[in-house]
Amino acid sequence: MKREKISELTTNRLSVYLRCLNELATAGIETVSSQELAEQFNLNSAQIRKDLGYFGEFGVRGTGYFIDDLRAHLTKILGLDKPHRVGIIGAGRLGTALANYNGLSKSNFTVVALFDNDPNKIGDHVGHDRIPVFDGRKIAKIVRDEEIDVAVIAVPARSAQRVLNQVMAAGVKAILNFAPAPLKARLGVKVKTVDLTTSLESLSYFLAQPSSALVTNGNGVSAARAEITQADQTTL
Repeated sequence: MKREKISELTTNRLSVYLRCLNELATAGIETVSSQELAEQFNLNSAQIRKDLGYFGEFGVRGTGYFIDDLRAHLTKILGLDKPHRVGIIGAGRLGTALANYNGLSKSNFTVVALFDNDPNKIGDHVGHDRIPVFDGRKIAKIVRDEEIDVAVIAVPARSAQRVLNQVMAAGVKAILNFAPAPLKARLGVKVKTVDLTTSLESLSYFLAQPSSALVTNGNGVSAARAEITQADQTTL
């Protein structure tokens, strides 16, 4: 792998490429070129080659990429070759909805615990997997006992920084934040914020532009719409 720093946008796109390759593998396809991958999934072939080039040479001239091999490489690069155990802080409607998200069943992420300060929720179990709700004051102990390495913050904005501090003190270094608040993490801790309002306002900006301002590319798809599609794919 090259020594230069890999951007988060690049790693986001790797996740998209992996999902696309999984679809092709399910369909029984064994090889694919960057151009074929781009055309089928509305991606950019040059960007695909550039992103993969950061991590090595995976393609074979005249053949393209062997799908199973590239899937294995991307799985390892993204750290998905080992399971991740997730704790959700906040057992409200958002937290329980995330715990019940069926998409995680197809990934290496498993929600093993929820936390809340409401005594009426502590001791409950959520969803088909009966995920237990623990007292929020026991985060450090449960993180250790359950070997949690990823935390999700689903609490009101006013409580988010305090919860982040608790999670960091417990030793968790990867946090997904749904609270609409700017959070300060210490060195060595990665916080990724999902801001639904910002995403919706970005879509509102797109809708507010006059149609005459949209430039159509050679495939009949507007360049602006293609860019938004690509941005959406790389941030989910």
